[in-house]
Amino acid sequence: MRSLAEAQTNWVCNLANASSLLWHMYHSLGSPSSSVNWAGFYVVDRMDRRQLILGPFHGKVACQTITIGKGACGKVAEEGKTLLLTDVKEFPEHIACDGDSKSEIVTPIKVGTEVVAVIDIDCADLQGFDTTDQDGLERLAEILRDCCDWEDLLPPVSPIAPY
Repeated sequence: MRSLAEAQTNWVCNLANASSLLWHMYHSLGSPSSSVNWAGFYVVDRMDRRQLILGPFHGKVACQTITIGKGACGKVAEEGKTLLLTDVKEFPEHIACDGDSKSEIVTPIKVGTEVVAVIDIDCADLQGFDTTDQDGLERLAEILRDCCDWEDLLPPVSPIAPY
């Protein structure tokens, strides 16, 4: 991913390539990784910072918006830490965009303390992800944080009032 984004800072472009890279990487591996049925991103909606909006992805059509704090993606955007669900049915707030998904991993992309996007990977098998996936996706989140210009997704900086 680093070499793909080397000369590109546009987050849409880099997330599009990252979703393709993730999709094809998982599908080149054995089971359960080859059963990944969705790989992509949700980004903070700059028009309504209380929600995530669908970003680049590979897989079936998906939920277009997710309220911050709701579902796995919304929870990760709210809390700023990876959520690994070995069985989505055990997560009472799971949003089933695709009823075939049985496990999921969601990792935040943070600029400073602000979550600007989440990486979301779904699998049609139970226990589709483990801590190796978590470590890899957290490293990918750091690469994307560093390679992309996220300015339009960060909250506006309030000017400091003069003394």
